[in-house]
Amino acid sequence: MSSSSSTSASASGPGPAGASGPPSRGRLWRLGGWCARHPVVVLAGWLLVLVGAQVANHAVGGAYSDDFSLPGTQAQEGADVLSAHEPAAGGTGAQVVLHDGQPLTQFQAQVDQAVTSLQHLPHVLSAQNPLPPPGQAPQPGGPLAADGLTAYVTVRFDGVLATFGNDYLDQVDAAVAPLRQAGVEVEYGGPLGELARPEPSDRVSELIGFGVAVVVLLAGFGSVVAAGLPLVSALVAVVLGLGLLGLLAALTTFATVAPTLATMIGLGVGIDYALFLLTRHRQNLMDGRDPGAAAGHAVATSGRAVLISGTTVVVALAGLSVSGISFVAKLGLAAAVTVVTAVCGALTLLPALLGVVGRRMDRFTVRPPVAEGTGPGGASASGLWHRYARRVERRPWWYLAAGLVTVLVLAVPLPSIRLGHVGDGADPASFTDRRAFDLMSAAFGPGSNGPLTVVVDQGAVAASDRPALAAAVQQALTGVPDAAGTAPLETSADGDVLFTTVTPAQAPQSQRTTDLVGHLSDTVLPDAVRGTPATTYVTGTTAAQVDFLDLIAARLLPIIAVVVALAFLIILLVFRAPLVALKAAVLNLVSIAASYGVLVAVFQWGWGGPALGVAGKVPIESYVPMMMFAIVFGLSMDYEVFLLSRVHEHWRRTGDSRGAVAHALETTARVIGCAALIMVSVFAAFVVSDDVVVKMMGLGLAVSVLIDATVVRLLMVPAAMTLLGDAAWWTPRLLGRLLPDIDAEGSNVSAR
Repeated sequence: MSSSSSTSASASGPGPAGASGPPSRGRLWRLGGWCARHPVVVLAGWLLVLVGAQVANHAVGGAYSDDFSLPGTQAQEGADVLSAHEPAAGGTGAQVVLHDGQPLTQFQAQVDQAVTSLQHLPHVLSAQNPLPPPGQAPQPGGPLAADGLTAYVTVRFDGVLATFGNDYLDQVDAAVAPLRQAGVEVEYGGPLGELARPEPSDRVSELIGFGVAVVVLLAGFGSVVAAGLPLVSALVAVVLGLGLLGLLAALTTFATVAPTLATMIGLGVGIDYALFLLTRHRQNLMDGRDPGAAAGHAVATSGRAVLISGTTVVVALAGLSVSGISFVAKLGLAAAVTVVTAVCGALTLLPALLGVVGRRMDRFTVRPPVAEGTGPGGASASGLWHRYARRVERRPWWYLAAGLVTVLVLAVPLPSIRLGHVGDGADPASFTDRRAFDLMSAAFGPGSNGPLTVVVDQGAVAASDRPALAAAVQQALTGVPDAAGTAPLETSADGDVLFTTVTPAQAPQSQRTTDLVGHLSDTVLPDAVRGTPATTYVTGTTAAQVDFLDLIAARLLPIIAVVVALAFLIILLVFRAPLVALKAAVLNLVSIAASYGVLVAVFQWGWGGPALGVAGKVPIESYVPMMMFAIVFGLSMDYEVFLLSRVHEHWRRTGDSRGAVAHALETTARVIGCAALIMVSVFAAFVVSDDVVVKMMGLGLAVSVLIDATVVRLLMVPAAMTLLGDAAWWTPRLLGRLLPDIDAEGSNVSAR
């Protein structure tokens, strides 16, 4: 045996020579066994909690809304200044877009009535009538198009629309009803359009994911009962998690994509965790254990890996809070809720279901059941994966290079990634905000969908100097590149604030619009007020999104560093092996880079975007890479922990580092393959969603898991572990004394 393995043995507790320590039946064993032997109590408890969460969510659960407000940013400060000095011009702006085949002036009475009704709605600060008074010519560049066929009412609200109540949209519909009754097309843009979107439904995606999962589980296990148990456990856990998330939404605002993201992650990890436990339990039954002991042993062994994996995912998601952006941190919290319920379901609900099933797991089969392995310890010396591992042993550099080349090719588009906001123009034509976007673009130009509000606080400027300042600002805003036009400056009622609207020449999601915001805020406005105590701001929804993008871009690398460091620490604590932890972190970074490259090619370059129902080329939503990184890094650690647990378990028993890799592949390849295929299917099924961001997340996560489970797990990890040999488990003596012995694989659990 090499000296490196001896060092590791002394630092890591039980050594590779086979000393496994005294048998024990810890808390996890007792938990799994108790749940299996008292299934009625456990199932009743789950039912009670599940029903209670759903009833409470229905009664007091909160709503979901995309709130990009960021305290301390220029856009937020500008909005606060404007609201304080001119409330009617502040707040949250939205558009009610009107269109007809004949001039809208013919509907003067209906427009006036609708605008008046909108002005009297609760939470409305102002509503601008787009039609000029009878007998007056329309103002050039105003809210009535030159042909008179399209107009828009700018409505300003005093808060986030999603918090106004479930019937608020009905009140808006009632206010504009006279226009619709007269045959005028009425569409909602901006936040009002988001409120009017159809309720997001994940049912189709869930059915697709479940359908594929059933097929995969039947093929993998051959048993109808064994295939159904992970699905039931995962579904119940997700439903509970969504109920709890709804209750949290009553306390704080979560993004509209939060429940879909929570469903996506919860289903994926819930099925995976249940699958790994079920596989060990089934093997225990085949080895002759009674159901209670089999469940206890499964929870005490594979359950440890589930607990560690779930902790890793939650820690990775919690790392998003380092961004300091509540919108992103809350998305991580939303996903973490269903991860926690999935872990609880796997450790308690599944053992109870196993107790109900007993030895009847293989009663209804579609093919003969098979065990994890056929040799000692569940490994076969002649199995497919064993032979594959031996081939990797002979040419590890070739396999490592093949995997590296594959992921590098997929990552080629990554350097050209452009973060931004996916605008309403990418939504389906069935959405009112998409129709409003198209009407506005055709009549007023694409930039009209994302107007910028310029605010100049001249409160500290002497009254005699204010006219000159106003003239300088108006002059500076004339002829700005990428600006389609600028409205005349207006003055607040108290005279302390100047404000106007700048309409970009391009759509809100365009890079040129993003550049325009920076040019105005960093150059044009500061130059215009230079030498005066005036303060300038660029605000509005588009400006807030640009500020959000800037913060995301600035904090993405720190987030990556924190998540990688936390994951490295967890793997180090679990396996007490610095090289294994470093290898895991590096290979996961490589697979994530490849998935980013695929996203850029599909959505930003347009390679296949139309086939997914995406209208044109769109930027990568600013927070998607950050969310993907935390989620994928955590999920990648799932397979890392399960695979390495078996490698470490065999190595500690035999001291054969290369044989341990073959053993681990033989015993885990089938179940990891099934789990990965199910998770890929669950994520990919969300590509059918109408929400472009959900499509982006679904495809990105599916590709990430696919790469991780195939290229990384089948090529790169076995090759890397073979090259490292016994050194993989080396632990410096001082570090070994500091690290706890967590025993992820449960090797100290009694076999009886």
